[in-house]
Amino acid sequence: MSWFVDNMAETMVILGLALLAIEILILGFATFILLFVGIAAIITGALMYMVVIPDTLLAGLMSMGIFTALSAFLLWSPLKKMQMDVDPTEAKNDLIGHRFTLEADVSADNQPEYKFSGIMWRLTADEALTAGTAVEVIHTDVGQLKVRAVH
Repeated sequence: MSWFVDNMAETMVILGLALLAIEILILGFATFILLFVGIAAIITGALMYMVVIPDTLLAGLMSMGIFTALSAFLLWSPLKKMQMDVDPTEAKNDLIGHRFTLEADVSADNQPEYKFSGIMWRLTADEALTAGTAVEVIHTDVGQLKVRAVH
């Protein structure tokens, strides 16, 4: 424990890097709290190393608190905007274009199930389709396949 206290600048930088690694690699920027504290710890460690602030636990904690608040104030808006900037295009998946023959009628009132790849999928369509019709998957949702007749 004395190594951490005797080498407070290095401890702060290591703590900051660990917090940044957790935020980025494990949480994937889901929360910004660890990011702000990690940045503050690195800045505090650098200032302690340059002897701008004293190499004490109290000074380190006060500096981390100030820099955490400052980084949150400066980075909150740009980071929040970055999270909201999402590509609206749907991801392609292997089910789109899958063709098969209906075993039951599909309509707005009747949405039969279809077993594919070990999963029971509920079938939907924009138009009524009769059993025996060749169809292909045009859209997927959770547990649901939207199909249309193949011409």
